[in-house]
Amino acid sequence: MSAVEETSTLARRRSFLQVLTGLITAPRFFVYSCCILAALLTCYHLGKDMGWDTLDYHFYAGFSALHDRFGQDYFPAGPQSYLNPYIYAPFYLLVTSGLTALQVALILTAVQAVILWLVYELALTVAPPIKPRTRLAVGVCAVALAFANPVLINELGSSFADLLTAEIVVAGWLLLVRSIRTPSAMRIVFAALLLGGASALKLTNALHAVSAAVLVLFVPGNWRSRLRYAAVFSLSGVVGFGAVAAPWALRLEERFGNPFFPLLNGIFRAPEYTAGPAISYRFIPVSLLDALWRPFAMIVPRVLIHAEWAAPDMRYALLLLVAALSVAAWAWKRFYGNGVSAEERTRDGAARALVALGVAFLFDWSFWLTASGNSRYFIPMGCVAAVLAIVLIFQLCAERPKLRNYLLIVIFAVQFFQLGFGAEYPGRAAWTGEPWLQVYVPQSLATEPGLYFSVGIQSNSFIALHLAQGSGFINLEGDYTLGPEGANGRRIQSMIRRYSPHLGVVIPDERHDPRQYAGMQSAVVTVNDALEPFGLQVDIGHCARIIVRGTTTPVTPVYTGKEPPKPRLSPAEAGIGYFSSCRVVPETKREPAVVADEASANIALNHLEDACPALFQPRRQATFHVGDSTHGYLWVRRYANTDMTAWVSHGWVHFQRFIDGTKEGSAGRESDWEKGPLPVSCGRGTDGYFLRVIKSH
Repeated sequence: MSAVEETSTLARRRSFLQVLTGLITAPRFFVYSCCILAALLTCYHLGKDMGWDTLDYHFYAGFSALHDRFGQDYFPAGPQSYLNPYIYAPFYLLVTSGLTALQVALILTAVQAVILWLVYELALTVAPPIKPRTRLAVGVCAVALAFANPVLINELGSSFADLLTAEIVVAGWLLLVRSIRTPSAMRIVFAALLLGGASALKLTNALHAVSAAVLVLFVPGNWRSRLRYAAVFSLSGVVGFGAVAAPWALRLEERFGNPFFPLLNGIFRAPEYTAGPAISYRFIPVSLLDALWRPFAMIVPRVLIHAEWAAPDMRYALLLLVAALSVAAWAWKRFYGNGVSAEERTRDGAARALVALGVAFLFDWSFWLTASGNSRYFIPMGCVAAVLAIVLIFQLCAERPKLRNYLLIVIFAVQFFQLGFGAEYPGRAAWTGEPWLQVYVPQSLATEPGLYFSVGIQSNSFIALHLAQGSGFINLEGDYTLGPEGANGRRIQSMIRRYSPHLGVVIPDERHDPRQYAGMQSAVVTVNDALEPFGLQVDIGHCARIIVRGTTTPVTPVYTGKEPPKPRLSPAEAGIGYFSSCRVVPETKREPAVVADEASANIALNHLEDACPALFQPRRQATFHVGDSTHGYLWVRRYANTDMTAWVSHGWVHFQRFIDGTKEGSAGRESDWEKGPLPVSCGRGTDGYFLRVIKSH
C-alpha cells in the first residue's frame, strides 16, 4: 500500500469515527436510548400480558391472518373474529417462534417505544425558537409526560394493537405539522397514506385521520392551494386505506357481502349480524356537563371512567388549564399590553404549528368522546396532549424558569405517584422463562378433525390454534349470541352435518382433580342449554383434558350460575389452566312447553326493547336460555352496546348491567309485557342506567 493510499484509508477511518462519535454523543441518540430503556424496564416490571382480549381474540386474530379459516370456523372469537387481523400477525409469529415470553415482550416493547421518539420530534417541531438546551428540555419533558400514561404503559409488551397503530398515527400527524412549518405536498401525501393505513388496520384510528384534515387547512398559502392540499390529503388517505384494507375486505365481501363485517352492517345488511349500529356506550359521557367534566373525572383512580380498570390521568385536565391560561395571557398582551413584539412575529411558523395542533386535538377529543371515550383508542392524542401541555407551560413561564421547574416537578410527582399507587395493570403474570403459552391437547384432538363449540363471553379461541388441522371452532354465546334461526342457524347446522359425528365442546375446567364431577356440573348444564336449540347435548362420559401452561390461574370461567369453590393450587401448579373437551351427541327433541315458554319470553323482550331502545341495543338479539325444568328457565338477551342483560324468569322481566355491579332491576310481569310495550322512564344518567315502569292511574 502506498503512502497516499494509507493516508486516504486513515482519513476515511477517522471520518467514520467522527461521524459515529457525533451520533452517539448527540442529544437525540441519548433521548432515543432512554426511551427504549425506560419502556423495556417497565415491561419487565409489569410482567407478561394475559389480559382478557389476549385469550379472547388476539391469538386467534394473528392465526387467522396467516391461515384461511373462513371455511371451517364461525364466529370463533365472536364478532371480533372478523376485524382486520393483520396487525396481530407479528405477535402471533413471535409467540410461535420458540422464543420465551420475556423475549417476545421485549421485542414488542422496543418497537412500541418508537412512539416516544415521535413525541420528541413533534415537541421540537412545535417548540418556539429558543436556546438549544431549553428545546432539549421541552422534548424530554414531553416524552416523559407522554410516557406517564397508564393506558400506554399497560400495553407495553402486550398483544394489544392500539400502541402499534398509534405510532403510525403520530407519525402522520408529525409529517403534517412539519408541513405547516415548511409546506410540502410529498409530506402531506405520506402522512395521508400512513393515516389511511392505520385506519384500515384499526378503524378507531379513522377519527384521528379525519381530525388530521384540520392540520392541512393550516398549511401556509392561499385558499386555492389549501384546497389542493386537502384534495391530495383526502385522495392519498383513501389510497392508503384501500391498499391495507383490500385483502381482508375482499374476503369479507365474498363471505358476508359486507367488506367491513361486522361493522357498518346497517348499510350492507349482512343477515349474519345485527343491522343496528355497533356503538359501545361504556365510556361515552351521558350529557354535555359530563363531557366537560371528563378531563377532571379522569384524575380519580376509579374504574370505568375512560378504561375498564383504574387509570388515573391528570394530563388532560392539565392541558385544559394551561391552554386557558395561555389564551388569557395572549388576550391580555394583545389588547391591554404592548401588543405582539417583533421577536414573537418571527415565531409565526412555530406558533402556527402549535395552534394547528391544538385545534386538531380539540376536534379529535370531541369526536372521540362522542364515538367511544375509550382511552385505548386515544393513545395517539394522549401523546399530542403531552406535547401541547409541555410547550404551553414553557411558553407561559418563559420569563420565570424557576417557577416552571417547580411546576414541572409537582406535575411529574403527582402523575407518577398516581401511576405507582392509583393505577391498575390487570392481566399480568410473572415471567417464567417459558413460551407465552404452552397448550397440551390429547392425541385425539390433535390428529382427528372435528367441530368444537365454546360458550360464553370469553371465547378462549386460542384453543383453536392447537386443534387438529381441518377442525372448526364456533363460539355460540359470546358478545353476539348465535341462534338456531336465520342465516346463522343454517350455517351452523351445515357445519354440524359436515363434521358429524366428530363434534365436541371446549369447557373451562376449574377442578383440581379431573375425577371430581361436582365442579363440572354447572358448566355442563350451561353448555347443554346453548347446544339444545341445535339438537345437541354434552356426553359427559367422553371428555379429555386440555392443559394450558402460562395462563393466569384459574382460567376465567365463562358459564352462568353458581360457581364451584375455587381450588387451592400448589405453587408448582400456579399459572396452569385446564379445559375439558367433551364429545357432543344428538339430543332428544325439545319439550313443547320449553318452546312455548321461549316464544312468550321473546315477545316480552321484544316489547321491552321497543319501550326503551336507549338501554337495550342492538335490538332483536338472539335469546339463549339457562336452567332446567326443575328450577326453572331464564330466557336471556345480551346487549353489547350498553353492557345490559335482560331476562325472563318465573313470569317476571329483569335487567341488569353486570359490568359495573349495578343492582338487578325488575321491569314487571312477563304477561304485561306480552301485551305490548309498557310506558317507561329509562335512559343513561349520571348515577347509572335506569328503567322505571310508569304506572297508569
